Amino acid sequence: MIVALDLPSVADAEAMTARLGEAVSFYKVGLELMYAGGLDFARRLIGEGKKVFLDLKFHDIPNTVSRATEQVARLGAAYLTVHAYPQTMRAAVAASQGSGLKLLAVTVMTSYDDADIAEAGYAGTVKDLVARRARQAQEAGVAGLILSPEEVAAARALLGPGMDLVTPGIRPAGAALGDQKRAATPASAIQAGATALVIGRPVTQASDPRAAAEAIAAEIAGAL
Repeated sequence: MIVALDLPSVADAEAMTARLGEAVSFYKVGLELMYAGGLDFARRLIGEGKKVFLDLKFHDIPNTVSRATEQVARLGAAYLTVHAYPQTMRAAVAASQGSGLKLLAVTVMTSYDDADIAEAGYAGTVKDLVARRARQAQEAGVAGLILSPEEVAAARALLGPGMDLVTPGIRPAGAALGDQKRAATPASAIQAGATALVIGRPVTQASDPRAAAEAIAAEIAGAL
């Protein structure tokens, strides 16, 4: 379980991690918190022995992607996201060699459905685009994918057991979907072949975040 700290300030994130305590050992820091001072906060989490997933979704010219990836590797992050474009992935893979950093390629955002990708100019379905980008990520040497739980089983069958499959859009039974169009429960995502689950609002917006995290951890353990 990776808890997404999609919060407006470092103070909010610090308060949340204090409430969660030892119930959570892995956190995601994304763009909202990063631009609110989250980089130094991520360093502190790593220094405290926590694992950190930097969800920065790099996509730029190869030189920029390479140098930025090198900086993240020096920080000691466990995961970094890049968009699943071949040139971008190859640059990030080359820059991360010899470090403990794992790269996750973003196939199709979990807020997108078939109509959204058609509006963006892509032919075919979300599943078609995910499969194509998954194969390209494997060829580029990326460690894993971040993708909707709806695509996990197909991706696992396509790619085999070697790649990490990390899934956002996780909602415990009865939880609100919010802006997620392709969501699943923790148990169903694990049973489909997910390696790790990114869970945000069901934990961070719960009245008792620690209890919510422990309940999700128990659901994951039951699925395993």
